[in-house]
Amino acid sequence: MDALNVYAAKMAPQQESLANGHRACQGCAELLAVRLVAKTLGQDFIIANATGCLEIVTSSYPHSAWKVPWIHVAFENAAAVASGVEAGIKILKKKGKYPVDREIKIIAQAGDGGTVDIGLQALSGALERGHDFMYLCYDNEAYMNTGIQRSSSTPYGASTTTSPSGSESIGQVTMKKNVVEIAVAHDIPYVATASPSYPFDLMEKVRKGAEAKGPAYIHVLAPCPTGWRLAPNLALSIGRLAVQTKVFPLYEVVNGQYRMTVSYKNHRPVADYLKPQGRFRHLKEADIAFIQQHVDSSYDRLLKKIEMSEG
Repeated sequence: MDALNVYAAKMAPQQESLANGHRACQGCAELLAVRLVAKTLGQDFIIANATGCLEIVTSSYPHSAWKVPWIHVAFENAAAVASGVEAGIKILKKKGKYPVDREIKIIAQAGDGGTVDIGLQALSGALERGHDFMYLCYDNEAYMNTGIQRSSSTPYGASTTTSPSGSESIGQVTMKKNVVEIAVAHDIPYVATASPSYPFDLMEKVRKGAEAKGPAYIHVLAPCPTGWRLAPNLALSIGRLAVQTKVFPLYEVVNGQYRMTVSYKNHRPVADYLKPQGRFRHLKEADIAFIQQHVDSSYDRLLKKIEMSEG
């Protein structure tokens, strides 16, 4: 299926495991990504969901938007809980209390705060132990549900409530933590980046991650109109700009082998991605040039890994 074709919606699975009527903000790209993930997985999966935007907007007591087994866990332990569920099912199968031939997928999901900051230890442990589960990080690049505070996934130069821009500050002063490469360093079967702006590429990666024997990690860029100070109708187009400007390349790592899944012959300047977003509005030309240099350097390192994988 053409990964760039966004007009072939009728070819996507019709089943829905995430009901409509949730309370996400207008234009939330995270909820679109989650819906695509749920469509791909069908209905035979269990979710451990860390505290965050996704947990709040889909599970306002006494209602739930989920049509599958779903458990809310603390910020830091989605991967640990998923590990326990996976191990528990193994034991039940050994005791004859669970169908041996039933293949039910275990999913852990969290935002960037619950993944790159608070949940990184539990994630690393689960990946290292080799549990058969898939972890999805929906990265909106800050703690959006508690008031747009910076995380270690917030990009350089972004203004947040705890890294505000001003006469003495550019905003976030550190570069975005590369958790994808941290996952790759665990030598697990499948790692990928994905975007709801490229729905079929995202769904294909979810399918591969679910079929992998062992841990899989997928890092999804989830534009947040509220926190990125962006018009809601621009959420998906800004996601495409992230790829077209090399800010967020779409690739996968299968058993250590890198492959680009969406590529462009000519890339747009990073300014095209930064300028529509209010969180970058204060940046000067020199700041943008510095970010462009960093983006180019990071992308070139990725290309070298892909070239080495291709031999």
